[in-house]
Amino acid sequence: MNKMDLVADVAEQTDLSKAKAAEVVDAVFTAIEKALKKKQEVRLVGFGTFGTAQRKAGTGRNPRTGEEIKIPASTSVRFKPGKTLKDAVN
Repeated sequence: MNKMDLVADVAEQTDLSKAKAAEVVDAVFTAIEKALKKKQEVRLVGFGTFGTAQRKAGTGRNPRTGEEIKIPASTSVRFKPGKTLKDAVN
């Protein structure tokens, strides 16, 4: 499922136009993104939790040349599914 499929599904389930559903989906994504930028956790009960995690700087190897490279520290997004979502998938 891609974003347009999601928008179409939301439009169908809520009796909204696809344009309005697209606005809603974009607003949800934007709200999650803003919270994560502020290092806040986004907890959607039953669905899951979005959060950030810090990755330390390290070294790695280029698989083609074997040359050692430096990997900078970074922030990554983590998602932990909730029980309801886990049960629905199983």
